Amino acid sequence: MKISGVDIRPGNIIEYEGGLWRAVKIQHTQPGKGGAYMQVEMKNLMDGRKTNNRFRSSETVEKVRLDTKDFQFLYAEGDMLTFMDTETFDQVTLPTDLLGDASAFLQDGMQVMLEMYEEKPISVQLPEQVEAEIVEADAVVKGQTASSSYKPAMLDNGVRIMVPPHITSGTRVVVDVYSQEYVKRAD
Repeated sequence: MKISGVDIRPGNIIEYEGGLWRAVKIQHTQPGKGGAYMQVEMKNLMDGRKTNNRFRSSETVEKVRLDTKDFQFLYAEGDMLTFMDTETFDQVTLPTDLLGDASAFLQDGMQVMLEMYEEKPISVQLPEQVEAEIVEADAVVKGQTASSSYKPAMLDNGVRIMVPPHITSGTRVVVDVYSQEYVKRAD
């Protein structure tokens, strides 16, 4: 589906110069002279390259729709991750770097969403939030009111996050997968 260059929004997948790109950031600019344009920061879905491009309102780009499918994470072996299609039970092996930092939050049996383009998986979407256990939390220094009210802590998957002072080792917390931030204490 063709769209105007100024209609690109963050998260859109577009076909540009023979590759698939995800719009990360956009900025609409209308200079005093000349026509308006959209400054778009894009990330290549195949190799991770980033680029900045300017699209004028007269230009059109091809907006790509990705198919999504439910998968279940089975196991990690080296730098490869194995997922199973929940309908056909077919298994797919993908490189860990496809997930980036979010791969630390994968748990056995976790339901994920694979985005496919022409039957080829190009990205993995984890749940927005997961539960994890605090295995190490720094002690609160008495009278430390001038600094922030958060302290560093280590999760059971090795990720370091900042937590409120009342959180101690052994506490289960809810963490945002993509920003890697403390959300709340688990119920």
